[in-house]
Amino acid sequence: MRYVIYGAGAIGGVIGGRLHQSGHDVVLIARGAHLEALRTDGLRIQSARDDVRLSIPAVSTPAEANITSGDVVILAMKAQDTTAAVAELASVAPHDIVVLCAQNGVDNERIALRSFAHVYGLYVFVVATHLAPGTVQYFTDPSCGILDIGRYPSGRDDVADRLSDEFQNAGFDSRSQPGIMQWKYRKLLSNLANALQALCEEDGDLGLERLTDLAEGVFTEAAACYKAAGIDCVTASDQDERIASLMPFANVDGHAFPGGSSWQSLARGSGRIETDYLNGEVVLLGREFGVPTPVNEVLQRTARRMARTGLAPGSVTPDQLRAEVQSAKNAVVLA
Repeated sequence: MRYVIYGAGAIGGVIGGRLHQSGHDVVLIARGAHLEALRTDGLRIQSARDDVRLSIPAVSTPAEANITSGDVVILAMKAQDTTAAVAELASVAPHDIVVLCAQNGVDNERIALRSFAHVYGLYVFVVATHLAPGTVQYFTDPSCGILDIGRYPSGRDDVADRLSDEFQNAGFDSRSQPGIMQWKYRKLLSNLANALQALCEEDGDLGLERLTDLAEGVFTEAAACYKAAGIDCVTASDQDERIASLMPFANVDGHAFPGGSSWQSLARGSGRIETDYLNGEVVLLGREFGVPTPVNEVLQRTARRMARTGLAPGSVTPDQLRAEVQSAKNAVVLA
């Protein structure tokens, strides 16, 4: 069995690299300068315990990967790229491949299921960065992170059990979870603060102490949307217990973890950000079920604008956000 890592950035790079090190056949799909670095110098993985370069085959498209029925494809691109990526994959890959969704958000599995019958969700808690071509870092030790797996939309089977075992052998903490989307909906709540960090924290400070009121607004709206939509998820204490073994984060190359995935998108100047599938998911639920979501709407719009115009992380002050949120709330009242 071969693993095809479709999107070999921070998460995909760590997963693919460690699977390769544990003896699995792996191919990476990447693009641009990152792809060139992978082909020229290999994949560099830095962690608290080692700094290695791995020679792993790297290609630019699924067609170049020559995917066959026995392959496992791990989708690790950002959520905003999933629809196009799955369409490209479906044009060249057999319909019966196993597809794993290792992304933030809760829409990726549904997108994949339109084209592939064997879709699995991954609850990913891998504290990783990809800020330079050819290099990924992860900031937990001794575990590489958490990779829980379950069949989508629900269920546990032999495939999930086998893949969970292989993730464990590669250095991850992994469990086969029959209710994987309950875990991913909880992770979505955690990811809602990603935009706050990206917009207001120049250095990726994870404390968010200056933003407590905004964070509370984000989570309160999300909880109301979940209730209105009848969405069930595991509790915050369940998640805290699950990730406790990863704490505290380690330093890598003398540096602390700089910031989450949205912060990294702005720091790289990628021009795109996944907020539409994080805060935007709450906005969508609010519009479907009649729940006002002004805080999440402001974060979604602001993050999209910052990414499009190439603004760096921390370019918005908390007071600027508060003013926009208040304006949005006033508009809701007037409506």
